[in-house]
Amino acid sequence: MWIGVLCGLLAGAMWGLVFIVPEMLGAFSPLELAVGRYLAYGAMAFALLLPRLKSLFATLVPADYAALVRHALAGNIVYYMLLAAGVKYAGLAPTSLIIGMVPVVVTLLGRKDHGALPLRRLALPLLLVAAGIACINVDSFLHAGPAASAGEIALGVACAAGALLCWSWYALDNARYLKRNPQFSSAQWSALYGLSTGVIALLIGAASWLFSEPVPATPARDWQLFWTCNALLALGASVIGNQLWNVASRRVAVTLSGQLILFETLFALLYGFLYRAQGPRALELAAIVLLVAGVTWSVHAHAGKRDASGREALDPDFAEDDGMAGAAHRHQT
Repeated sequence: MWIGVLCGLLAGAMWGLVFIVPEMLGAFSPLELAVGRYLAYGAMAFALLLPRLKSLFATLVPADYAALVRHALAGNIVYYMLLAAGVKYAGLAPTSLIIGMVPVVVTLLGRKDHGALPLRRLALPLLLVAAGIACINVDSFLHAGPAASAGEIALGVACAAGALLCWSWYALDNARYLKRNPQFSSAQWSALYGLSTGVIALLIGAASWLFSEPVPATPARDWQLFWTCNALLALGASVIGNQLWNVASRRVAVTLSGQLILFETLFALLYGFLYRAQGPRALELAAIVLLVAGVTWSVHAHAGKRDASGREALDPDFAEDDGMAGAAHRHQT
């Protein structure tokens, strides 16, 4: 389980970068950002899969293809377009705040999954999480930048809420699918996921290029910076981050994985401080302390449950070793 927690933390460190890039590339549309990032991700995934692509495709069944398509859309393309639109219209802090509610939504939706703790055991950790998010919320309104139109702010908030729903559903569906299908390693599923995302991004990009009006070149539209940022995001946040998250998804209960997503919010705040060259304000610092305390409490609660039963310590839901495949099959059936 602790390996899963560490992988979740490192995945959050990678994913926190996705909140900064839309601010750096403000001259590009959310669609362009999503297509650029996932074209790069798809190309990297194709290179990683190439030596075993034919044999791996031979093992896929229609249910696997359906899962890859829905995860590519909900967990990558649609999610990132909505996130980028939220940052563009509502700002980085409110968007990270709203998407920071993912742990609460995932925990509530996954409360009946195997290995989940009763909500009464998680009430106090979730209360700390809610208090931390409230601190970020209050701080963002107290230190709001130049006023935007009410319509733009409402659009940004709606997009951030849509991203929240997309990723919450993806996190649950992906974790459940991996646990039901131990024949896929985390690396294989991440690469297949990236390849399917790249193919869909290519189709969307081609359709956009064919049917949209060309955008005139301006100095603000720095294409070298665009492709550099998207290549780094594809490698760090998508290839490495998704593989780390797949490891975490197999090793921890869904209710705990929901809490680990908070690391994305924490690292997004940290990168924002570095990007703006300023330290956290009092309420931001209080939010960080509360979020870390909530996650730590939840980790210890799950560790206590895991140690209480030897059988649960050996449960395949908390392991990724190929030697557990037989036990995983028994659990699946």
